[in-house]
Amino acid sequence: MTTPVGAPWLIVGLGNPGPGYAMNRHNVGFMVADLLAGRIGGKFKRAQKAQAQVVEGRIGPAGPGSRRVILAKPQSYMNLSGGPVSQLRDFYKVPVANVVAVHDELDIDYGTLRLKLGGGDNGHNGLKSITKAMGSDYHRVRFGIGRPPGRMPVADFVLKDFSSAERKELDYFVDRAADAVECLVAEGLERAQSAYNS
Repeated sequence: MTTPVGAPWLIVGLGNPGPGYAMNRHNVGFMVADLLAGRIGGKFKRAQKAQAQVVEGRIGPAGPGSRRVILAKPQSYMNLSGGPVSQLRDFYKVPVANVVAVHDELDIDYGTLRLKLGGGDNGHNGLKSITKAMGSDYHRVRFGIGRPPGRMPVADFVLKDFSSAERKELDYFVDRAADAVECLVAEGLERAQSAYNS
């Protein structure tokens, strides 16, 4: 699927709002969005037309190669992400194929990345909500968090903070995920997959 030249990109970090959730595994999308905002020199502010925080800027080499991006963190709680995402997409006139969801992924080892276009939601409530709101033909940057240990329920696992052992490498993995998003937007999915799918 080709994307219109010059069309903006909407990069959505998925998570839950509020300081109590900030370091949860489920909030790794917010962490990546925060890092990208810092890189483009912006600060999140409340969106006018959606329950979300947004930053506008550009990604990629200076000049005609740079891409206009809107970074977003829905403030609706994970399972209702679709409303804010579709409102932002409509407001900024972003093609569905130029929407990127950055999210935690249980079925991938911790820190491993997988980039793809379209597909199912794999039980992820944020993706389920977005797909219901606007279809499934958007990009995903899937950040592996691994499976819960023993018999721990999935809901408990994703809403727990990263462990102290995981936190030792978390900054590196978040940084790499932000690099992958930039590569996807500036150079396309195939190039980003070959560089970052591990």
